[in-house]
Amino acid sequence: MAAGALLLPFGRLAAAAASAARDIEARTLDGGEVILPQKAVNDFIGGLRGGALLPGQEGYEEVRRVWNGMVDRRPAIIARCAGAADVKGSVDFAREHRLLVAVRGGGHSISGQSVCDGGLMIDLAPMRWIHVDPKTRHATLGPGSLLADLDRESLAFGLVTTAGTVSHTGVGGLTLGGGQGRLQRIHGLACDNLVSAEMITASGELVRASERENRELFWGLRGGGGNFGIVTKFEYRLHPFDGTVLGGELLYRWEQAREVCDFYAEFSQTMPDPLHLTIGMVSPTGGKPMVVMQACWAGDMARGERALAPVRQFTKPLADRIAPMPYLKLQTSNDVANSAGRNYYAKSGFLQRLEPAFLDELIGGYETSSGRATVAVIQRFGGAMARLPEDATAYPGRHAAYEALVLGGWNDATRNEAEVANLRGRWAHLAPHTSGFYTNTSGAEEQDRVRDNFGRLYTRLQRLKDRYDPGNVFRLNANVKPSAA
Repeated sequence: MAAGALLLPFGRLAAAAASAARDIEARTLDGGEVILPQKAVNDFIGGLRGGALLPGQEGYEEVRRVWNGMVDRRPAIIARCAGAADVKGSVDFAREHRLLVAVRGGGHSISGQSVCDGGLMIDLAPMRWIHVDPKTRHATLGPGSLLADLDRESLAFGLVTTAGTVSHTGVGGLTLGGGQGRLQRIHGLACDNLVSAEMITASGELVRASERENRELFWGLRGGGGNFGIVTKFEYRLHPFDGTVLGGELLYRWEQAREVCDFYAEFSQTMPDPLHLTIGMVSPTGGKPMVVMQACWAGDMARGERALAPVRQFTKPLADRIAPMPYLKLQTSNDVANSAGRNYYAKSGFLQRLEPAFLDELIGGYETSSGRATVAVIQRFGGAMARLPEDATAYPGRHAAYEALVLGGWNDATRNEAEVANLRGRWAHLAPHTSGFYTNTSGAEEQDRVRDNFGRLYTRLQRLKDRYDPGNVFRLNANVKPSAA
């Protein structure tokens, strides 16, 4: 939640924005320009309980910033939504003036599409609330909530559900894109645990989607992203959990890279569902690469010790940091390395097997590009997420065996072009071994591959798009285009 803008109470924020409103030049959906009359702007802002921010006002610079520091865009208006009525009012205003729209939840989009240049940014960050019902084992959240909120509130009642691996990620974007996490092999994806959602459509209608209401929309929301509207409430299924996992890292010398990769490729094929095990290659700036395996066992500790024994014994690591620990501690272990404001670029892809040729390219890429701040991570899918049919939700890649992610993060903006070029070049050698990708870790340049990525699911998604957003108002995402487009 952006603290700077919250220094003013909602009412004062709305009054301050309205009093400063003027004719505003804005960008339309088709890339043109429109002048928004001062009265229309005043009426719009005056009707928002959460208020709004205009360029030059206190809080604007902070709120327009998103997680990826490489993204530097300036909306004409930022609507700070306090509830569903504000979201509806913002959508209605955007529709009336055909404004380009960006929707921000946690602002964690790698491609930065939660903010736009010259359009209307609909900011859901003030809608950060959560209610846990221990009796029904459900959690209901506002779209501005973060994964840390979901984890902490649920665990307080001995409950949990699948969330991502960086706790300051927003629940909305994560879930709508599928929602991978450390518990996916035992409890399924975040979207598999979604019970219901309430959404404002492009026409301003409030609809509820679940297995009983608007079932086709409910199908599409679970993996189809923000294509159909703005979700204003999420309801999740929770699972009993004592809050302790057997987790942590094993560190290896770079010279052990091939030995570790070969072991992982074999062991991961048959590992038990409660185990989430990733292998990563980390290259600190100016330093020598290292190999890291990170484990999370969510189950009986004695059984976990036995399951992890082969991992800890097949070769001698530099360090063995696996131990019983609070799940919350493990869930925040990647937060600092993925802190907001750094410059990020990523590529990802699904694999059916870890072939020697792929591992050759992966390791070789690090040996020829040492000294750059990059991370390559491979995670095993399978388990609960793979036991559902491929088309159970709109998430593509459910039956893939693995996912590979290459991520770069650096502080010096003058290195942006060189770092992006390096990562693209390295991914070019890995991409032929992959098929499809996780939309939550894809860049804006992947837009031309969206149809292929969804595959046979795309036709169903397009029918939903035609029904709920035929004008493609919600286009800043892994965009499913209306059939008339």
